[in-house]
Amino acid sequence: MNETKADSRTSGENDRRILIRERNPYLFRPINFRSVTAPNRIMLSPMCQYSAKEGMPNDWHFVHLGARANGGTGIVFTEAVHTEAQGRITPHCLGLWNDKQRDAFKRITGFISEAGAVPGIQLGHAGRKASVGRPWEGSNPVPLSNGGWDVVSASPRAYAKSWPTPHSLSGLEIRTQMESLAASAKRAREAGFQIIELHGAHGYLIHQFLSPLSNLREDEYGGDFDCRARFLFESIDAVRTEWPNDLPLFLRLSVTDWVEGGWSLEDTIRLAQQLKIRGDIDLIDCSSGGNDPRQKIPINPGYQIPLSREVKAGAGIATGAVGLINSPDFAESVLANGDADLVIMGRTLLSDPVWPLRAANFLKVPEKGAWPKQYERSNIF
Repeated sequence: MNETKADSRTSGENDRRILIRERNPYLFRPINFRSVTAPNRIMLSPMCQYSAKEGMPNDWHFVHLGARANGGTGIVFTEAVHTEAQGRITPHCLGLWNDKQRDAFKRITGFISEAGAVPGIQLGHAGRKASVGRPWEGSNPVPLSNGGWDVVSASPRAYAKSWPTPHSLSGLEIRTQMESLAASAKRAREAGFQIIELHGAHGYLIHQFLSPLSNLREDEYGGDFDCRARFLFESIDAVRTEWPNDLPLFLRLSVTDWVEGGWSLEDTIRLAQQLKIRGDIDLIDCSSGGNDPRQKIPINPGYQIPLSREVKAGAGIATGAVGLINSPDFAESVLANGDADLVIMGRTLLSDPVWPLRAANFLKVPEKGAWPKQYERSNIF
């Protein structure tokens, strides 16, 4: 009788192990981008922390990014890191225009990698939306008399009525921008990052060139679709001069301006089709808005998932979905339904650094929810 009970118990345990092996949520399947393999499909969205001095990463950034890596996030991205001081959103934003900044990032990328995550960096330039205060200070333009600086853009059109009119970049200045971007990409590689994301969304400089609402140029960088996309294509080429072909390059786009006459979903699909043919971009991070204060965004949980779905289907390119995705089953459904290849999470991971580990428990894949030894006794939920 005892042997029968033991055999039954052993059989039950074996059945459970088989069930666990068969339970393979998309959220926790590894994914490859060129030579880089992420352990799961959860990416920390670039989320500005406004905590740097002279563009330098510090202990805040180390703890912030390191905690998400320890918490099980597969790809850990920095916030927007700017290619020149003039390109910062606020005086407290990160930069990568000198070697001292590069060396400070090495400690961070090393820790992220040791935790089993992939370190990524978003490179960008704020253009006409630069030189503003931090959100908790109002996000208003900082005057020159108070430490602000002159802003640049595709055209001399201010973001809003109370904002300064930007200087329109000349052809020579555009070439200088490309040189700065290439230099930052080189430093990113030397700092140990494994993925770069170009920030082409939210009304920042690349987006300002793409959108007809902000690009009124009449030269080779303005006018029709192809000319407005030239700045982006040259930016990609600049990065690739210093970023090895075996390392992936992502692109964040605002898929739509949410303003009539602005950049649209159809424009993004057309652009994505061209990017697919070029073969330089490995994933499009699908966000929206940010280039015109008249925007009307229908914000609700998952409101940007349809954008990711349409771009992925329309161009046959990998996409990432972002926007109020906050539960494991919701995140899993995005991937299982083929709406995106990555779930990109911002506020959810800000509020809960170990959300991926909790998600693994919820989806019953304990081998994917291995807590750091130091925290194992907290895993009681």
